[in-house]
Amino acid sequence: MTARKTPQKTSQTMKPATAAKKLDVYLPATPAEFQEGVVSRDELNALQADPPEWLQELRRKGPHPRSVVAARLGVSISGLARAGITEALTSDEIDAIRDDNPDWLEHERATQAEVRRQEAELKKKSAK
Repeated sequence: MTARKTPQKTSQTMKPATAAKKLDVYLPATPAEFQEGVVSRDELNALQADPPEWLQELRRKGPHPRSVVAARLGVSISGLARAGITEALTSDEIDAIRDDNPDWLEHERATQAEVRRQEAELKKKSAK
């Protein structure tokens, strides 16, 4: 009887863009070695568990991807686009928009609140 070889488990890898999205960071602002390589699941987990200085700095100051900008402003990504914001913003730029509280921001926040209210209502109905 011959011994059965178990296949060697290979580590799952992802493109830098996918890893950046999972880390909620703007890919062009990451170090070149991050952008040029592939990221294994283990490396991603390590970055999340114990973020290096560059990752902490990016999360703190930005620039932030649109998903993070939208969340920090309390609007949708579509709302950002309607307002003409299509690029990544820094934390200071996000704070400046919040401080200025332009009309579009109030309108988009109201729209977002209405969408969430409707979603909650649908969820409540489907739960019955």
